[in-house]
Amino acid sequence: MRSDTRPALRPRAEHWVAPLEETPLREVDAADSSTTPRSLWAEAWHNLRRNPVFLISAVLILFVLFVAAFPQLFTDQDPRYGNLAQARQDPSAEHPFGTTVQGYDILSRTVWGARTSVTIGFLAMIGTTLIGMVMGSLAGYLGGWVDEVISRITDIFFALPLVLGAIVIATRLGSMTMPIVVLVICLFGWTNIARIMRGAVLSTKTQDYVMASTALGASSTTNLLRHVIPNAIAPVIVTATVNLGVFIVAEATLSFLGVGLPSTSVSWGGDISAARSALRTQPMMLFYPSMALAITVLSFIMLGDAVRDALDPKARKR
Repeated sequence: MRSDTRPALRPRAEHWVAPLEETPLREVDAADSSTTPRSLWAEAWHNLRRNPVFLISAVLILFVLFVAAFPQLFTDQDPRYGNLAQARQDPSAEHPFGTTVQGYDILSRTVWGARTSVTIGFLAMIGTTLIGMVMGSLAGYLGGWVDEVISRITDIFFALPLVLGAIVIATRLGSMTMPIVVLVICLFGWTNIARIMRGAVLSTKTQDYVMASTALGASSTTNLLRHVIPNAIAPVIVTATVNLGVFIVAEATLSFLGVGLPSTSVSWGGDISAARSALRTQPMMLFYPSMALAITVLSFIMLGDAVRDALDPKARKR
């Protein structure tokens, strides 16, 4: 027999393959979420959290709102109790900010005045925003003669000064209460919101998604409420935030001129007006309510600027 002269086959070398490294599910989700584009509001909140102006203004506003909601936690004095025997006192343990000419505790007047001013500012902001959004949305979306009529009405009210209108109304009514002051501010303060809303609606209603919704059979009301207004409301939010501080100043101005809240009410504007008689002898009477008013208004203006930068990509690029 022939011997098998074929060389013995060598066993094949097994190639070692490194096992795939398993990525934890949380890391995959985080990587996927980082590449997913954010919505306008999510991107705005992402930018706001990293804006020091927003953080500072938000802390100040939360503090003012807390003081307005729970003033009894900061003082145990009655802001409406005046003792002439304790008038014009310097700061002490009983009266940390001193007392006024009528013997009122300045600290309690400043703390309780936050509730009045902030309440009027918030109510006026809500009222003017609702009126302005309705008027501006109808004018921008419907167009035609509706736009002309609403625009002319807006121009008329825009030309009427707030202080002059309040003086006329106060003269007719004889006295002003908190609801009347809010109504006066709403009557003369909605025009700016209406103009901004009209321009935003005019720009939004020509977008492709609105036209696609119309082609699919959506009604005008559905388009306006579901597509146009939600995408046109961003500049209105910015303006409303700034207006809140402006309306607080408006209430203080009316009270300072004597056509706002009555003297029995506790407000920063009334205290600033009452402090004029003792400006040289006791300037702290003017300092504390004025500083509280300035810090509150500045906080809302700073918040509005931060929100505007977050909602406006062009502003961020600049």
